[in-house]
Amino acid sequence: MKFGFENLEVWQLAVDFAVFVRDLTKQFPDDEKFGLVSQMNRAATSIALNLAEGSGRKTKKDFAQFVRVSLGSLLEVVACERIAFAKNYKLSERDKFAEKSQALYFKLIALEKYLRK
Repeated sequence: MKFGFENLEVWQLAVDFAVFVRDLTKQFPDDEKFGLVSQMNRAATSIALNLAEGSGRKTKKDFAQFVRVSLGSLLEVVACERIAFAKNYKLSERDKFAEKSQALYFKLIALEKYLRK
């Protein structure tokens, strides 16, 4: 059985982003395991989870609120990445991170606008 949220391109992008962030944070120093690594991974996973939960709500307005929460989680991951960069952590795929986070950002914004119509 396939659930409706699994057909959403934005949900698929969110899952891909969460996996990408997990791989990216493996480059961080061990002393960040319970700091930035944990925070980034939880926030990245939260994007897809909120989309899934929101898709099951009764109204489009309710779903839009969960999309907004997903957007907040995405911005949290981006902020963590900026902190990591400021700490001079070498991020081998920084350009790919920017590409994936921007694509997901614009898809989330578009979905929220659609749901709020």
